[in-house]
Amino acid sequence: MSARYGDFNVLLRPVVTEKSYEAQGAANQYVFRVARGANKQQIRQAIERIFEVTVERLQVINMPAKPKRRGMHAGTRSGYRKAVVRLIEGDSIEVTEEV
Repeated sequence: MSARYGDFNVLLRPVVTEKSYEAQGAANQYVFRVARGANKQQIRQAIERIFEVTVERLQVINMPAKPKRRGMHAGTRSGYRKAVVRLIEGDSIEVTEEV
């Protein structure tokens, strides 16, 4: 993508699921939904600038659209792009509030 994203436009929101929550404690990994046109360098820079941490590893996955039905009406749930970020030892991001 030719236009430069701002740091807050690259990261859309954290993905908070059981699987991503377990990865936070076990492997120091965090999952975010990211903009479709953002590349790895932009995602890495955005995370490092916003949260003031150091990224060790970054994986980007394009999640496909899925067909959905509701009675006779058929449609698709839109696809999205997500990033799995592993931070160096000692760094952490406060994504969820402790209950």
